[in-house]
Amino acid sequence: MVHPLMRQSPSEDTASTPPDADKISAPIVEMLARLHVLVIGPGLGRDPLMQDTVARVIRAARERSIPLVLDADALQLVQKDPGLVKGYALAVLTPNVVEFSRLCKALGIDEGKAKEGAEGGRDEKETAKVEALARALEGVTVVQKGAKDFITNGEDTFIVDLEGGLKRSGGQGDTLTGSIATFLGWRKAYLDGLWDTGDNKLAEAELVRLAAFGGCAITRECSRRAFVKKGRSLQASDLTDEVHGAFMELFGEVDGPAGSTKL
Repeated sequence: MVHPLMRQSPSEDTASTPPDADKISAPIVEMLARLHVLVIGPGLGRDPLMQDTVARVIRAARERSIPLVLDADALQLVQKDPGLVKGYALAVLTPNVVEFSRLCKALGIDEGKAKEGAEGGRDEKETAKVEALARALEGVTVVQKGAKDFITNGEDTFIVDLEGGLKRSGGQGDTLTGSIATFLGWRKAYLDGLWDTGDNKLAEAELVRLAAFGGCAITRECSRRAFVKKGRSLQASDLTDEVHGAFMELFGEVDGPAGSTKL
C-alpha cells in the first residue's frame, strides 16, 4: 500500500500558501501505531520540506519507542541535528564510508585519532572508530557498510565478514535497510512471546545488534548469489530475487521446534 503523504517545497513562483510540515506529518504520525519498525532514507531526497517533515516523524516514532532504521538522505538529518536520535537505543544508522565520515565530522570525532588510540590490526582500529561514533550518539547502533560491516552500540561490536558479491551497485543498501527492519519487526514478535524459543532467552539489549547482524548477513549472501548469476551485469534489483534463498541458506526453516534454525 502506498500513501502519497510527503510533499516537496513549492517552487518560488507558486503563489499558494507555504505548506506546513506539522500538517503534512500529522497523518503519517497517526499511522505509527500500526508499525513495528520504521525505515527512513532510501529515496527520500534532500528537499527542505521533506526533511522537516521527516524530522517530526522521527521524534514521534521515538516517543512511541518504535525502532528506526535510518539510511541515505535520512543520515543528513542526523548530521544537522544529532539530537534526533542521540540516546535512542532503538535507532540503527547504516552509513557507507562517506556518510560515516560526515557523521563523524558533525559530531566532532577525529577518525584518525580514534584509530590511533586502538591497539591491534586494521579491524581493531576500524572498530575503535565506529565505536567512537556510536558512543557520541549515546548508544545508537551504527552499521558501517564496507568490505566488512562493523556493527556497534559503542560497547559491543560485531564484525560481519561473510562473503559477498564482487560488484557494488547503487541501491544495494536498500536490501540492507529492509532486511534489518524485518529482523527488528521479528524482535517485537520475539519479545511478545509469539514463538516458542525454549528456555534460552536472548537479552533484550542484544536484539537490535542481532537484527543488524541478520540484515548484514542476508544482504551479503544475496549479493554473492546474485553476482554468481549476473556477474558484471548485476543490478541492485537482482538482490531481491535472492532474499528467500539467502535466508534459507543462512537461517533455515524458522517454523520448526526451538533451536532448529542454523544460526
